[in-house]
Amino acid sequence: VQLVESGGGLVQEGGSLRLTCTASGSTSSINAMGWYRQAPGKQREVVASIMNSGGTNYAASVRGRFTISRDVAKNTMYLQMNSLKPEDTAVYYCCAIMVPGWMKNDYWGQGTQVTVSS
Repeated sequence: VQLVESGGGLVQEGGSLRLTCTASGSTSSINAMGWYRQAPGKQREVVASIMNSGGTNYAASVRGRFTISRDVAKNTMYLQMNSLKPEDTAVYYCCAIMVPGWMKNDYWGQGTQVTVSS
């Protein structure tokens, strides 16, 4: 499975961005997908996740501001980020969680930088 993120950039506080993750390869074996982020000097943290069933989960810090969605037919996942804050500045990574028994548990994209200026 290959994952490619896009849509990052520089935005002012209060602005919006939409991240896109496009998957290719053995996408039918993806069980769930998610967005993670890593700020300088901090550990990578989960931002939001979405199951094949459509169920979603969000980190408390982004709930109500970010929306994760997925277009299974297009093998694409999105993260709509509104009301951005400087503390949202990080490299954002797309992750695909594979079905149990797959040769590898998960796959990661290369990351896309999001910078929010105050």
